[in-house]
Amino acid sequence: MRTLVLDRHDRRAQVAERLGMSFIRAKALLHLVNEPLTMRELAAAIAIDAPYATVVVDDLERRGLVRRSPHPDDRRVKVVTLTAAGRRSAGIARTILDEPPPALERLSGQDLAALARIVSSLVTSDEAVDQSS
Repeated sequence: MRTLVLDRHDRRAQVAERLGMSFIRAKALLHLVNEPLTMRELAAAIAIDAPYATVVVDDLERRGLVRRSPHPDDRRVKVVTLTAAGRRSAGIARTILDEPPPALERLSGQDLAALARIVSSLVTSDEAVDQSS
């Protein structure tokens, strides 16, 4: 799977080029789509340290893609929220990332269904292991 998805058809460079930003910034936007996150939560979600998260959010804020505001319960904590422009950029990134590799498009319906079942089973199994830890 890695060879197919990441080595041969890695879409991260396309996302970075299309949005005119590093992929880590696009990744931050994608993590903010469902809900605002604190700076600490965002740093953990995209696996970067707090100082670099500040650099990333500063840049996204300058671009008008996110807004930083005080947490309602603790003014020392900052909450990062997508703007409308940030949502549009995240949508562009998601569209590019969700484009299947051409090899998948050549599979029969039966093979695609089997692959979907297998991948779903692996994801479900992995989530169960994470929850039991």
